[in-house]
Amino acid sequence: MILYFTGTGNSRYIAKRIVEITKDSILSINERIKENDTSSIETGKHLVFVVPTYAWRIPRLVQEWILKVEFIGNPSVYFVMDCGDSIGNAEKYIKSLCDQKKFSYMGVAEIIMPENYIALYDAPKEKESRRIIDNSDQQITKVAEDIRDGIRLRSKSIQTMDKINSGIVNPLFYRLIVKDKKFYPTNQCVGCSKCENACPLNNIQMESGKPRWNGKCTHCMACICGCPVEAIEYGNKSVGRVRYWCAK
Repeated sequence: MILYFTGTGNSRYIAKRIVEITKDSILSINERIKENDTSSIETGKHLVFVVPTYAWRIPRLVQEWILKVEFIGNPSVYFVMDCGDSIGNAEKYIKSLCDQKKFSYMGVAEIIMPENYIALYDAPKEKESRRIIDNSDQQITKVAEDIRDGIRLRSKSIQTMDKINSGIVNPLFYRLIVKDKKFYPTNQCVGCSKCENACPLNNIQMESGKPRWNGKCTHCMACICGCPVEAIEYGNKSVGRVRYWCAK
């Protein structure tokens, strides 16, 4: 079973590529979280969690969801994390999660994909995004083949900064940055409700034809990057920045 969580499509793309090779079934964690569905899941041959990197760890809302769900069957578990730069020391915290769930940990893979976190960083333009995705395909294929064949994924070398980023910066990121107060619709908003539908936490509600954020945000960037008319901004940080959406 391949399970993925995505904000702007990178993890969904990787998950579908893995399915092409492993022939496993696929499930959207976004849909389960949005529906508050924590019902049990049959694992099949193994579990593969494909997720983005949020401040050098797996997204907190994904970890919370995994802890609530009963997984029935083979406890062998792989993690595949896409990132703009590095997953840091995410493996340490994934191993702890696996211990709590009594999973048999089979490793984590780091896949470089286009940056989407325009609340802090610039996303690449379309041509550069395509180049990054094309460059990732060989690694995705290798990871998928290892998963198919039941091979444990090799651990990456951990540096001091990896430990700092995952251990110290991550909790500060959630405490100080992951808030929705800076999101707002511009006059370009057409009231299409796409942002409301895309939000995995049901945090956006349409009022008088405009989106309103309600204080429960994970900074997945689905709303701001998925807006078809680019009518959502995040304070002054996102103004003029390229919106990224994995269209592949």
